[in-house]
Amino acid sequence: MMKVSAIFFCLVAVCSCATSPTGRSQLILFPDSEMDAMGAAAFKEMTQQTPASADAKVNRYVQCVSDYIVRAMPGGNPADWEVRVFDDDQVNAFALPGSKIGVYKGLLDVAENQDQLATVIGHEVAHVVAKHSNERVSTNYAVGTGMQVVQVAAGAQSPAQQQLYGLLGLGVQVGVLMPFSRRQEAEADVVGLDLMADAGFDPRESVKLWQNMSKAGGSKPPEFLSTHPSDKRRITELNARVPAAMQRSLNARSAGRVPDCD
Repeated sequence: MMKVSAIFFCLVAVCSCATSPTGRSQLILFPDSEMDAMGAAAFKEMTQQTPASADAKVNRYVQCVSDYIVRAMPGGNPADWEVRVFDDDQVNAFALPGSKIGVYKGLLDVAENQDQLATVIGHEVAHVVAKHSNERVSTNYAVGTGMQVVQVAAGAQSPAQQQLYGLLGLGVQVGVLMPFSRRQEAEADVVGLDLMADAGFDPRESVKLWQNMSKAGGSKPPEFLSTHPSDKRRITELNARVPAAMQRSLNARSAGRVPDCD
């Protein structure tokens, strides 16, 4: 038993040398293939629970914005990603390992143009790029909660499976509130802003998007803000990054990446 424990903690030590896109050390225990399988299983369940939008125009719009974001990723290929618009008034969106993007119809009432929608999709995809789900599942597994990740990934619905889906980033969609850490959220803001800028979208709209989020819903904030804290600090930090992001956007547009999804 001691030998097995020693091997496990050596594995943890080696895997913890993984580095995020911003240079932060991460605990990454699971191979991408396994995380992709978990994400695909979670996405399949979401599509079974919530109907897809039949609005062809809305689907083309969301697909168009998503495609531009994916192309801005290193080696990103839109053909590898599945994008689903859910016919639900929630103000929400998510991205999962396994190249899955989900956007709820209600988000389009708050994200008023393609640049604001790109802010949300870029932010969610950034969580995948930065392997935040793997980091959260790995940390949960390492502290010995008893969650059998492999078994719950494709098993029957259970509290353990709901916990896993929460860790993957589905949050309130599965009734388990597991927000990303503030550090991960800040990282997704940085990586997501660069992604949407490299895709040719207008980074200045990112600030307006978060302002819209704060105003939406009156005393009850949108579902999106239940797992994505929005505050003055976040907007201040985005404002500080906008000039550099604008230059990236201008470079992208000069190279021919000019989104026209509206």
